[in-house]
Amino acid sequence: MSEDWSKPRDIDLLADGRVSLEFTIAIADFPRLRPQLARAEGCATGRVRFGRERGVPVADVEISARAELTCQRCLAPLACPVESGGRVALVADAGEADRVPEGLETILAPDHRISVRDLVEEELLLALPIVPLHGAAECAARAPAPEPAATVGPAAEPRHRPFERLDELLKRRH
Repeated sequence: MSEDWSKPRDIDLLADGRVSLEFTIAIADFPRLRPQLARAEGCATGRVRFGRERGVPVADVEISARAELTCQRCLAPLACPVESGGRVALVADAGEADRVPEGLETILAPDHRISVRDLVEEELLLALPIVPLHGAAECAARAPAPEPAATVGPAAEPRHRPFERLDELLKRRH
């Protein structure tokens, strides 16, 4: 039976026990990531190690994944490999955030509970590009060939050119 990575866990027990968890989570199981994906295929794998720093629960998250995003230039799928890691403080409220050691990002863990899936999803979202793009040459290679020019003749419909006489109108104004 596979582990339920969406199940909230007690961060104090994890931190005090210095628990290390290895995970494999389907990309389709990340609800905040799904809208950004061209296809929800594959898995994110890695490890989360819990501990404490100056009394504050912390998690070291390491992930490896491949996300299929949509290139914002050509709108074709774009494979985005992710190899990322981060160290975050786990806090239950804003009051606890004041005790976080400098240099650590914070993640809200309401009631001192958080799921591994939420930690991994947060790291994935931070690691992915804000505007995913292929290289310019790759997008140009994917562009459709231009359509052949329309034939001009008695059977062809006249082409509508809304700005055809604009230059004449502008010359008259001056």
